[in-house]
Amino acid sequence: MSDDAITKVSIVISKGSLEGVYPGLIMGNGALMDGIDASIFFTFFGLEAIIKSKMNKMKVATVGNPAMHIPTFLGALPGMSALATMMMKREMEKLEIPPVGEFIEMIHDAGGTIFACKAAMDMFHYTKADLCDEVDDILTVGAFYEASAGAQIIFT
Repeated sequence: MSDDAITKVSIVISKGSLEGVYPGLIMGNGALMDGIDASIFFTFFGLEAIIKSKMNKMKVATVGNPAMHIPTFLGALPGMSALATMMMKREMEKLEIPPVGEFIEMIHDAGGTIFACKAAMDMFHYTKADLCDEVDDILTVGAFYEASAGAQIIFT
């Protein structure tokens, strides 16, 4: 390993849609598979991925998402988000990409650290009881930076 090799990453997930959460989960898992220490910090709407009652009900955002390549008014039609979500989940199954809850469990079991943002928890009135068991701690931003000392911080 060269002197400038990445040995630690801290990934920030702030979006609460499938396409907002999966990049961070894939990057975190990939880091762990390559022997890189990885932590994931869920903040703002990204908390949805670690809230027990919501983590496996995430959807694709069809409104305001230029990558959907559809006019905004079509994305707003009833059922469009559900259809896009179903299609994306079908493609992920083909690639054996696990559902959010299972993915978080895999990352945690592989040695990844899962953090929830204290400010976002307070803002949305969540408690530790709302979180999945894999969450290691609820951190302030300052504590997250301390835990990330020496890491590459990646914001997805």
